[in-house]
Amino acid sequence: MADTTDTPAVGAGSGEKQPKSVRVVLLALMIAMMLAMLDNMIIGTAMPTIIGELGGLEHLSWVVTAYTLATAASTPLWGKLGDMYGRKGTFMTSIVIFLIGSALSGMAQNMGELIGFRAVQGLGAGGLMVGVMAIIGDLIPPRERGKYQGMMAGVMALAMIGGPLVGGTITDHWGWRWAFYINLPLGVVALAAVSVVLHLPKKRSEARIDYLGAALLTIGITAIVLVTTWGGTEYAWSSARIMELIGIGVAALVGFVFWQTKAAEPIVPLHIFRSRNFTLMSVIGFITGFVMFGATLFLPLYQQSVQGASATNSGLLLLPMLGAMLVTSMVAGRITTNTGKYKVFPILGSVLMIVGLYLLSTMDTGTSRLTSGVFMAVVGLGMGCLMQITMLVAQNSVEMKDMGVASSSTTLFRTLGSSFGVAIMGALFNSRVQDVMAERAGALGSKVTEQSAQLDKASLAKLPVLAREAYQHAVSAGIHSAFLLGAVVAVVALAAAVFVTEVPLRGAGPKASDDDKADGPAAQTPVVEAV
Repeated sequence: MADTTDTPAVGAGSGEKQPKSVRVVLLALMIAMMLAMLDNMIIGTAMPTIIGELGGLEHLSWVVTAYTLATAASTPLWGKLGDMYGRKGTFMTSIVIFLIGSALSGMAQNMGELIGFRAVQGLGAGGLMVGVMAIIGDLIPPRERGKYQGMMAGVMALAMIGGPLVGGTITDHWGWRWAFYINLPLGVVALAAVSVVLHLPKKRSEARIDYLGAALLTIGITAIVLVTTWGGTEYAWSSARIMELIGIGVAALVGFVFWQTKAAEPIVPLHIFRSRNFTLMSVIGFITGFVMFGATLFLPLYQQSVQGASATNSGLLLLPMLGAMLVTSMVAGRITTNTGKYKVFPILGSVLMIVGLYLLSTMDTGTSRLTSGVFMAVVGLGMGCLMQITMLVAQNSVEMKDMGVASSSTTLFRTLGSSFGVAIMGALFNSRVQDVMAERAGALGSKVTEQSAQLDKASLAKLPVLAREAYQHAVSAGIHSAFLLGAVVAVVALAAAVFVTEVPLRGAGPKASDDDKADGPAAQTPVVEAV
């Protein structure tokens, strides 16, 4: 057994016992979190160069899809392994797998190898985000965790803003392989810090891993992600292949839910969904992922195509939204820490998100950058109230022994939400763009967008003036439909937020600590609200 004398006391203000070591561990965790988030942002910028060297344009989408699939499918398993065998070893293993995948991806000699190695990288990435959230849940009681929300939101903003810029710089000056190799030194630093400084009790479980549950969940998630990735692009939504995938996905997930009621050590214990707050946070997390990744996909396209912005600075174009998200997340975290109150933030965040998305849907060819920036900031304010609060409340709603599966389940719902958001908003956007192009530019318009409804600045510059103006109107119409859908979907998050029950956060100051001593909720008693 590990020496528990150096172990921060979970739920008892551990940050006060080891402030320096906790800060070092948090820095290492933020590096690991940045690795997971930054990777796709960097690779997206490097993809044209990669295709130029390795070929295989027809397999381009699989470079991203393989990573996404492996990440989504492995997320619940990593959470369960951490609960069963200890979070430190599991987290370090995921870092090692991610670094191996990064190194192999950088050495890939053809597109097939790159896709396979990206899957290995994604397998490790699934454990990075879950490990970060679960370890923070172990180290820092929920009442104090709000202080660190700004740090996590800052990492997200840094990854989204800096990813395209870093990716472009690395590709231009060092070559695309360094877009993968750059992960190695950062990962080694995180690995060393976690290894030396992080002290958590070792666990040894005699229970066997639920392989059947893991297989069913993997098949179900894979089918869902493939439907959202291929639907409307590779295959028509009504095609036999998409229908087959939907059938397989539904059957696998129904079988998974049934098996979880029978398994001795289920991958996702269904009892965690008895908590009203946990279930509601899962719904809100799904909607937040749906909206956030849809917004980050279409806003740069609008600003480049309609407002004439440079693609090189595409990350900076999101600064109003991401900056507002960072500031609000920090403020929400501080208020939560000082007062122990949090219900107002899911409600306020959902309202702001609905209003902001509606405002974005009103943009047209005459909207100025200042106006669109204000609209983006409103959405950012809403997301800042939701991004970290959902994880905090979800973790506070389960027993400590289920911290890993709670973190992984919440992360999984957000990941699936992003997949659905990109697919559904993308399908609506593409359909609307093609319709408007046909209306305004006739056969020429249809020909321009028959391959893709998303044109880069270079392709747009080559178009005749009539087709270019038609495309700008078409993009504005597509943006209107996509963000209006987002606003409607965000209403579901508001409805869920209204029903959140404000359960006291564990480790909530002296008074709560006295209660903790008497009742021990952080270690023994589940925090479960009546539904």
